[in-house]
Amino acid sequence: MSRNITILGSTGSIGRQTLEVMEALGMGAAALTAHSSVERMEEQARRFRPELAVLADERAAADLRVRLADTNVRVLSGQEGLLEAAALPEADTVVAAMVGMAGLRPTLAAIREGKRIALANKETLVCAGPLVLEEARDYGARILPVDSEHCALFQCLEGNRDRGEVKRLILTCSGGPFYGKKRQELQGMTREDALQHPNWSMGAKITVDSATLMNKGLEVMEAMHLYQMPVEKISVVIHRESIIHSLVEYCDNAMLAQLGTPDMRLPIQYALTWPRRVAGGPGTPLDLWHCGPLTFGEPDLDTFRCLALALEAARIGGTAGAILNGANEAAVGLFLEGKIGFLDIADKVALAMEQVAPVQDPALGDILEADRAAREAVLASR
Repeated sequence: MSRNITILGSTGSIGRQTLEVMEALGMGAAALTAHSSVERMEEQARRFRPELAVLADERAAADLRVRLADTNVRVLSGQEGLLEAAALPEADTVVAAMVGMAGLRPTLAAIREGKRIALANKETLVCAGPLVLEEARDYGARILPVDSEHCALFQCLEGNRDRGEVKRLILTCSGGPFYGKKRQELQGMTREDALQHPNWSMGAKITVDSATLMNKGLEVMEAMHLYQMPVEKISVVIHRESIIHSLVEYCDNAMLAQLGTPDMRLPIQYALTWPRRVAGGPGTPLDLWHCGPLTFGEPDLDTFRCLALALEAARIGGTAGAILNGANEAAVGLFLEGKIGFLDIADKVALAMEQVAPVQDPALGDILEADRAAREAVLASR
């Protein structure tokens, strides 16, 4: 069970909910990091009194340093500050909640110190799964999933003694705000439309990924690495209510499912308290009498091409995941800025996958180069 925690990305949605869980369970904060949210970081630092507060943006960090001058909180900045926070000896657990590829190096730094990693940054495994898992084995780091779907799979697999008995992993998917629409209906969808998720309250980037179904594709790739399963043994099912978070089907056709409210504090808490279950957390209990009927359906891969592209990248392997993810991050950024349309996201990702050749058995440098080249391909095609 975690006692002293570093949060990489403390001012984002997952980071803030992690602090709620920590406060409810009496856990301490060793270090907090963010990109540039000065006011929110000051508030968190004063409330939780970590040893270290880091803002990646140099100017924002300088402002924070002045604001916290009357405290004992050290303030650092930039990549070096993030890496120091990730490796801080006082922390037994690092919550990897930074958005996107930016979380890879700090997560690796925490792994190399043998920390418990509560992993909310799926891009780390999508882009560098074999490398990350090899280093976790070498340094004795334990990776525990924070994504609700992967936490569900983790719980459904805990009693499994032989992975050969597993027939299929089934990831549930709400379908996002555009479920049931066809391609032509998505033509004019705006940023505001895409950010209207039916069940979850999340950051802008992951909410758009949920609208395109890229988020589910990334989760398929993450599950491949976390549970050592080929893509052929992982399925996606549309489950609009987000009550069943994922299922495991066994060779005798029995299925185990994990149910809960769509509340990220539940999987966060389990990642922090495992192998124990602890009462008193802030998560919302599930009321079966009033949750309504549960429905299931197939994803539409023709309309939501991002999921199909992610499955293709999963089959290719190597740096294909880094190419897919880098292109998607760049394209979603352009969409959120109003520079491209919703359907252009998948088109840009497909273009990058065509233009950037994947490398098999990549080193870290190959992964970073694939990410850079994919982003460049997207930005050059505007």
